[in-house]
Amino acid sequence: MLPQTSFEPPFTLTRASHVRLGVTDLDASRTFYSDVIGLVVTAETDDTVYLRGLEEDAHHSLVLERADDAWAHRIGLRVRTEADVLAAERHFRATGVEHRRVEQDHQGATLQFRDPVGTLMEITSSMETVRRKMADFHDFRAGAPQRLDHYQVVTHDVQTATDFWAGLGMRMSEYTAKDGTDELWGTWLEVKGNTHDLVFTNGRGPRLHHFAYTVPDATALIHAADVTGSKGFGREIDRGPGRHGLSNALFLYVRDPDQHRIELFTTHYQFIDLESEPIRWDVSNPRRAQQWGLPASERWFFEASEFPGEAVREPLLTATPETLEQYLGLH
Repeated sequence: MLPQTSFEPPFTLTRASHVRLGVTDLDASRTFYSDVIGLVVTAETDDTVYLRGLEEDAHHSLVLERADDAWAHRIGLRVRTEADVLAAERHFRATGVEHRRVEQDHQGATLQFRDPVGTLMEITSSMETVRRKMADFHDFRAGAPQRLDHYQVVTHDVQTATDFWAGLGMRMSEYTAKDGTDELWGTWLEVKGNTHDLVFTNGRGPRLHHFAYTVPDATALIHAADVTGSKGFGREIDRGPGRHGLSNALFLYVRDPDQHRIELFTTHYQFIDLESEPIRWDVSNPRRAQQWGLPASERWFFEASEFPGEAVREPLLTATPETLEQYLGLH
């Protein structure tokens, strides 16, 4: 069933903001994200590294936190003002959503919560600002990632997740459904005017499938793949380069030393006007995820980062896309 977006949500979300990852070797992860991916290190302590894209003036969009296990600690979204954080508290209290106020370095008012399918979230109203490096071309490395754009979460219940976030003002730009139905297999949800800030896809969840940064162009994407290979991470290219049907972007997926997955991609089309209808894709149509060549491997479809303390549940839907291994077995 297609969701009904609330155009008068209880508080105002503005964009995907930041992600917090637990990493087991902080030095190795710092090197990977700064030298292989090309992010900028804003600040660091003995236990934490803060990074950002070249366009970003927000203090961080990726936080690496030293941990015993490689968890996806939190997914971050921005809200417009501190009043929105207070409104979110009131709304969650009234609707029974588990939440708590926290203090986070370099951030303004911050509220952590758990959505109905177990995704561990964090919203903040502001962040310390730093100088943008988008014109420091001498500092561009690898794919020269510009800004954090979106997340993809694997969930056992796409419909419940989609309905919850539509109720908070997110619009669905595209979706994948079981063939011949509107039984949701995947939904692409946005608040900032392009195709997605938050994606939910069917599978064992909740787990973070990937987080994604924009890159300037196709040349930067190819250079990112070259650098990944020359730095010894060629086997960790999980998928691509390729072109998605959904969102129409060129993409490259890479796994970090703890197997967290990052996507580099060449951004999306606009999805701003309210009369624009979401685009539907059959789950059996391979072009939805890859316009060129072969389908993704089993590990791209079935491996993802777990959230701490959240039990992983089996998906409600049984429809699954064709994997590379299945394709090769049939041809």
